[in-house]
Amino acid sequence: MSQVTCDLTISLDGFVAGPNQSLADPLGEGGELLHRWQFEEPESNAAEREGILAAGAYIMGRNMFAGPGAWDEGWRGWWGEDPPYHAPVFVLTHHARETLEMQGGTTFNFVTDGIESALAQARKAAGSKDVAIAGGAQTVREYLSAGLIDELRLHISPILLGAGERLLDDVANLKLEPTEVSGTRLVTHVRYRVIR
Repeated sequence: MSQVTCDLTISLDGFVAGPNQSLADPLGEGGELLHRWQFEEPESNAAEREGILAAGAYIMGRNMFAGPGAWDEGWRGWWGEDPPYHAPVFVLTHHARETLEMQGGTTFNFVTDGIESALAQARKAAGSKDVAIAGGAQTVREYLSAGLIDELRLHISPILLGAGERLLDDVANLKLEPTEVSGTRLVTHVRYRVIR
């Protein structure tokens, strides 16, 4: 059976985005520095980069797709016309919206009836492949708290953000077993099995 995975890059002090996130600065102040490993050392981190995009379907929160507030129907996501997912993406939201088909096989589906419904739809769409919880932090916390993630893959960037969106706040009774550790000068990759 397929797994539910989650890949996130975090700072040493546990943040997945810096302070003062906005539409102009979606990762907040200093947040772009988290992801240097993907662009400055792509060959050294090729396996991890491929793993992030290997799922058969993805789930993300509304803010990861477009930020908070009412829909701007012209908004098509942060990634341009060919988002990197190339698979169905299920966006958790309280505001209904029509399915959005993009280039490269990415289709954004908007789910208004909760995390379990989004997971059921993603599992069906993924077939035998894994389902990935893409983020943001609040969405990951909800899935972790509900015991619905099998493997958490943290990519730890050697920076301190000091404030912003913290990953593991208010996640109770989380037990993780590290199964693999690797890294480069810009990142330490730790793969955890979530123990239930």
